[in-house]
Amino acid sequence: MSARLDATDRKILALLQEDATLPLNKVAARVNLSKTPCWRRIRKLEESGVIRRRVALLDPQRAGPLLNVFVHVKTGRHSADWLRDFAAAVSAMPEVMEFYRLSGEWDYFIRVMVADIAAYDAFYKKLIAGAELVNVTSSFAMEEIKYSTALPL
Repeated sequence: MSARLDATDRKILALLQEDATLPLNKVAARVNLSKTPCWRRIRKLEESGVIRRRVALLDPQRAGPLLNVFVHVKTGRHSADWLRDFAAAVSAMPEVMEFYRLSGEWDYFIRVMVADIAAYDAFYKKLIAGAELVNVTSSFAMEEIKYSTALPL
């Protein structure tokens, strides 16, 4: 169930997506509220799960550098038990940044960040060791053209 967001909530979220460290008084001023009602709205957005958490976004080239790998997986197994076990195993791997079950030609998409090709090879071996997979195809990002964590509100 999605939360009902009014224009003020959307403005608050846009500001916080841009800079989660923005002081409450500045957020309130920019959305034309006093501090207390603004704080209540932010708390409500957190409690309802619209705001999952507040984090620092790192630059992978300055913190790493890291290699961004896009992995498509096809499996011959589709039971609930297999999915549960596969999802738990993949989700536990620290290299996995995103993990999706798909419709269409591929069953799963995994975005992985690793230090280099050797680290990806180690990840790949862990991935295929614990699961019955029909096909695994990997693509390596050559250049990041756009990256955003901000949802279009």
